[in-house]
Amino acid sequence: MNCTETELSNTIVLSAEETTRQKEEDAENQRNEISFQNDEKRSISNNLMRHLTVQTSKHQTIHTEEKPFKCDVCKKSFNLKGNLAQHMRIHTGKKPFKCDICKYSSNWKSALAVHMRTHTGEKPFKCDACERSFKQKSNLARHMRTHTGEKPFKCDVCKYSSKWKNALAIHMRTHTGEKPFKCDVCKKSFNHQGNLAIHMRIHTRENPFKCDICKYSSNWQSALAVHKRTHTGEKPFKCDVCKKSFNLKGNLAQHMRIHTGENPFKCDICKYSSNWQSALAVHKRTHTGEKPFKCDVC
Repeated sequence: MNCTETELSNTIVLSAEETTRQKEEDAENQRNEISFQNDEKRSISNNLMRHLTVQTSKHQTIHTEEKPFKCDVCKKSFNLKGNLAQHMRIHTGKKPFKCDICKYSSNWKSALAVHMRTHTGEKPFKCDACERSFKQKSNLARHMRTHTGEKPFKCDVCKYSSKWKNALAIHMRTHTGEKPFKCDVCKKSFNHQGNLAIHMRIHTRENPFKCDICKYSSNWQSALAVHKRTHTGEKPFKCDVCKKSFNLKGNLAQHMRIHTGENPFKCDICKYSSNWQSALAVHKRTHTGEKPFKCDVC
């Protein structure tokens, strides 16, 4: 064998060895890649299992009513650590969620989201019945009761029920006699803040409700509504017996006594009774001798 043939033979052998080594390296790389992928899958699977375990554990507290996270200040307890952290802001006064348009801040992220709608005008919760929309889901739920007629808030003393929780709270004061709203001027108290606001106009002499036809004004919106009937001639309260109509509900109630024969106004001296309070006042002068109307001439 000459030199050229020997070199060629050695080159072929080396080439075969390199090919073999390359195949072995490729095989090793492939095994490593598969091993890495398996490790990665196992890691993802383990993380997922841990996540599911935590979520399942959190969910289970709903059924077990377990509340392991307790507030050191007021001893209230929670089923989630995050809920305790939110609660603690009530005690610390911390309000980390701040509006970037105005000075509003809140200790609740959800409250900030709702507040932002006052700037954007967004009302994402729409009524399917009347197309009215609301900024809060709870407001939509309350509104829906106007369509369904549902009155879930019931008085446990009488048969009163309401669509509104605050209306029930106000109603309950008729049973308890509670009047938490007090006038600073005359110390009279009221069971509703709105009634106090109306009462204050007596002291301020404010008459914000003005007739747009004449100069009449009143501190009562209802009084203005009644007054306007003197201009329109409207008499919305009708007697079912004789079809006579009245501009005031109270006048209709008085009129009905003609048909029922009811005489609720009774003299405490004699047996006289009347269906009119004013008639009783006149009658009482027969006992007292009072004569309030004097002649200017004699």
